[in-house]
Amino acid sequence: MRDGRILLREFLRAPTQVATVTASSEALVATMLAPHVIGDGSVVVELGAGTGHVTDTLQRRLAGRGRHIAIEINPTLARRLAARHPAVTVVCADAAELPDVLRTHGVAKADSICSLLPWAAYASAPIPAISAAALAPTGTFTQVSLLVTHLLPPARRQERDLRAAFAELTVSPPVWRNLPPARVLAGRRPRT
Repeated sequence: MRDGRILLREFLRAPTQVATVTASSEALVATMLAPHVIGDGSVVVELGAGTGHVTDTLQRRLAGRGRHIAIEINPTLARRLAARHPAVTVVCADAAELPDVLRTHGVAKADSICSLLPWAAYASAPIPAISAAALAPTGTFTQVSLLVTHLLPPARRQERDLRAAFAELTVSPPVWRNLPPARVLAGRRPRT
């Protein structure tokens, strides 16, 4: 089954767990990953990996030279992702369990965390603080935010929480070549 159909079906089944009904565009993935320095031995974590469009690009960038952990709460999407990417450690869990997931897999700190989590995840757990605590001091966190909703209270709260968790937060220009258009929030220098 195609990614779009699976995303739509899973969104309709659990709309608070699936952030969108369309896969991220190449332009959005490029913007999301641009702030990350991924080199030999890097530990990269994906939160809300979905159908794996970001996973595909991260695997090409890592080229077997680091560790890649993908956390996906939706069991259907997690199983599909694990089958497509046997080199990725796919964990079916809530993003709030990030510290336990890293500990279970022998990781002290991540170098990069890429998030496609929906607002519901932020409403139920302090994702910015959890992510900042899981990052190495030189690590980077990125979060996709839909442009059409960036002025709504949950989006403003998300940005405020990111500013509290990271000493540096940048916001990308709009990525118009994505459906729907989006922007990327990039946090650096995690506050501990």
